[in-house]
Amino acid sequence: MEKFRLHRQPGQRDRLEVPLRGRALLADPMYNKGTAFTPDERRKFDLEGLLPDRTSSGEIQKKRTYQAIIRKEEAIERYIGLAALQDRNEVLFYQLLEDHLDEFLPIVYTPTVGQACRNYSQIFRRSRGLWITPRDRGRVREVLGNAPYEDVRLIVATDNEGILGLGDLGAGGMGIPIGKLALYTVAAGIHPSQCLPISLDVGTDNEELLNDEMYVGWRERRLRGEAYDELVEEFIDAVKKRFPGALLQWEDFRKANAFRLLDRYADRILSFNDDIQGTAAVTLAGVMAACRMTGTRARDQRVVILGAGAAGIGIARQLRQWLQRDGVSGDALRRSIAVLDSGGLIMDSRDIGDEYKREFSWTEADVRSVGLDASQPVDLQHTVAALKPTVLLGTSGQPGIFTEEVVREMARHVERPIILPISNPTANTEARPENLICWTEGRALVATGSPFDPVEYQGENYEIAQGNNVLIFPGVGLGAIAVGAKRVDDRLFTLAAEELAEALSPEHLEAGRLYPPMAGLRQLTRRIAIGVARACIEDGVAKAPAEGVEEAVDALMWRPEYPEYVPVRGPSVRS
Repeated sequence: MEKFRLHRQPGQRDRLEVPLRGRALLADPMYNKGTAFTPDERRKFDLEGLLPDRTSSGEIQKKRTYQAIIRKEEAIERYIGLAALQDRNEVLFYQLLEDHLDEFLPIVYTPTVGQACRNYSQIFRRSRGLWITPRDRGRVREVLGNAPYEDVRLIVATDNEGILGLGDLGAGGMGIPIGKLALYTVAAGIHPSQCLPISLDVGTDNEELLNDEMYVGWRERRLRGEAYDELVEEFIDAVKKRFPGALLQWEDFRKANAFRLLDRYADRILSFNDDIQGTAAVTLAGVMAACRMTGTRARDQRVVILGAGAAGIGIARQLRQWLQRDGVSGDALRRSIAVLDSGGLIMDSRDIGDEYKREFSWTEADVRSVGLDASQPVDLQHTVAALKPTVLLGTSGQPGIFTEEVVREMARHVERPIILPISNPTANTEARPENLICWTEGRALVATGSPFDPVEYQGENYEIAQGNNVLIFPGVGLGAIAVGAKRVDDRLFTLAAEELAEALSPEHLEAGRLYPPMAGLRQLTRRIAIGVARACIEDGVAKAPAEGVEEAVDALMWRPEYPEYVPVRGPSVRS
């Protein structure tokens, strides 16, 4: 592993020690400037004759590259174009992403990343990150030693089984860690040399992939049971030894493993699960913002959640803590949140196969208290009619399941229904915003997990904000890393949700937006990170940095700009 020697001085241009020359320099995306190399740099680094004569300014580079990307009509082709840019020039990639975040966020992440993951083997060009397979048992630490840079602060790892709402995509799941880390860099400024995407490629049970001659992953049935646990244990041990202090973000593990691994390793390694905790926090923030608009409190809410996977149960946990802080307890607390899975309302009279769901199971007395029959399955329509929820949340991945009948029934009892169909990608959303606005006569407060265009209804324009986890996880991760935290607790995500809800301006509230626009993402991330860092110190899981919390956060927030290049003394790589 190489140390990426970037020297940063406040108020001065960054300086970078460069160990490469000639074609090797042009081939390394972390060092390559392309046509932006000056004549002096071309002489110093043996680049003369390898580039066209004219030096391009950064603005010209961005303009040229942007035009090349948007010339591609299909979203997946734009994804491929941006991935190719990232593979040849990291600085230019992040400059372009930062300048056109609203336009390119749906390309580098949801919804287009879902299509990219499904077609990963067909569009594969160049490997990024690390792959760990069952073949590596006993030598995972050695494999981690092949990471390109040694100062890894942030790892996003997946086992590819719960990719968005698409399920087991095998090796194609690598698109998720790559995309999440790109968002970390653009939002939190974590330098790309400090980020490492990892695929725990333990096989796949996806028959289509197993039978695909172009499939690039480990072509075996998915590893499970004790063998799976042993590989994960070795992976955690290797990370702690190779990259002590690094934050590990668990990403898109299937629900049972997601909860189990999060709980098992919470005290062993600095880690969190974005699908459970990040999704919960961004959803809680949307509900909090809606309460600001309606002038209601937590104790006034009755919540129905359709979907009892990692996201649904994570959201339920965050909402329960929010209700508790507002004085809701006992039977009232349990009856304030109804969670449904594919078998209907989760209740004690049912056979509940997944243990993690039991904490939100209704008793028979709970079911009878709202006029329902506990001896029969209770579907969404009947739950909504009986509970009269103020909040309806969807994490089911079932397109259109928030039907007109369900939504109109909810709207009969609530002046401003809060409806968040947050399943990804776009095709899996529980309801389309234009329908929700229409079925509630324009009264619903709506946000979605995927991006949607504004809705026009009876002459009014309704902005549909996206509850994207990028509003939460970069700030939590940055804050924890900045102060060297030892643990990430749920409290940090609650704090992040509060900061996000408070970030909405009066103008946003007036427009009915439940989340702020992406234009202020970097400032929002810094605000959350500072709050998280201070909370870590207060909770005793981190020490106050000598230079101060804000300074520690700012020191990590890199901007994508070309630094001054300094040749490394001694032999350099030339080809």
